[in-house]
Amino acid sequence: MIRGEIRVIPVPLSDEIRPGDDLAEKLQSALRHQKMRLQAGDVLVIKHKIVSKAEGQIVELSSVKPTRAAKAWAQKCGTDARLVELALRESKRIVRKKMLGKKDEKRGVLITQTRHGWVCANSGVDASNVAGGDCAVLLPQDSDGSAARLRSRIKKVLSVSAAVIVSDSFGRPWREGLTEVAIGVAGMKPLLDYRGKRDPHGYQLRASYEAVADELACAAGLVCGKLNRTPVCIVRGFTYQRGKGSARELIRAKESDLFR
Repeated sequence: MIRGEIRVIPVPLSDEIRPGDDLAEKLQSALRHQKMRLQAGDVLVIKHKIVSKAEGQIVELSSVKPTRAAKAWAQKCGTDARLVELALRESKRIVRKKMLGKKDEKRGVLITQTRHGWVCANSGVDASNVAGGDCAVLLPQDSDGSAARLRSRIKKVLSVSAAVIVSDSFGRPWREGLTEVAIGVAGMKPLLDYRGKRDPHGYQLRASYEAVADELACAAGLVCGKLNRTPVCIVRGFTYQRGKGSARELIRAKESDLFR
């Protein structure tokens, strides 16, 4: 497959997203303001936080009563026990809980597996860019469903068929820093399978399974940034495999996961 030029176009949103907001209408308004149009074949990458906000996945920290376990870990690592409590509630299992760093620079790391199957820090619970620390945002209850509903709504409001990726920032084993990953996918295949094909030298590929949804999420992350009030990007020019797909396909099965 030969790929040409790919554009990543930021779509800033001026308004704060609130529970019940119609993201398709917000997108339509933002595109009009920029005198832009969504085109057939585009990939819309949208950060999970505004999806979660629109779906009401917001918790006031004053309503959270930490358990003894949450208080003990929070005291040990110097964090908010209410956030720890939410992370534990949202987790399916605790993958790792450990203090890292030197004596005066120690920090607590809580890695969990969420109900969705994602392995990430603190079950994806996040208090940044919400309400000055008074609230926390949880991951969407069903991020693939969120992507599918948004795709359907965009088709109705904007009369355009585009793929949708809901993204979040995850850390990675063995490497520093965060990158965007796809946690919700609709309208495209999230993986591109090269296995069985031959390279230009005739070698048959055996393990090449490209996570294109994650790559698109990362490309959008470079443009959206963290503090730019730009939670939406359009990726244009990428030839993806259309059809039913889900981010759950990106989760490695237990029997082939060497690190469980």
